[in-house]
Amino acid sequence: MAWVYILHCADGSYYTGLTRGEEPDQRLSEHQMKLSPSAFTASRLPVQLVYSEYFDLVVDAIAAERKIKGWSRAKKEALIRGDWKLVQILAKRRGGKARASS
Repeated sequence: MAWVYILHCADGSYYTGLTRGEEPDQRLSEHQMKLSPSAFTASRLPVQLVYSEYFDLVVDAIAAERKIKGWSRAKKEALIRGDWKLVQILAKRRGGKARASS
């Protein structure tokens, strides 16, 4: 079992991670305690858990984490909001920008 999660950092950036076995809330606490001083989030505290998804298989979680890490900011924000229609639209657009509506 594994979780993929997204943290919103104090500087406005997003961090996508994976945790095996432990729940995302526990992993969030580890980020907040700065257990790894050289980690991406260590200089961007505090962080907030904004998305998590459970996977039965670790390999599926790893694949999802890699995919999400490659997404645009707009697509990650659509995922966080649960806006699946926009996620699909952004998946089809080069550069991840939605078309302006008339």
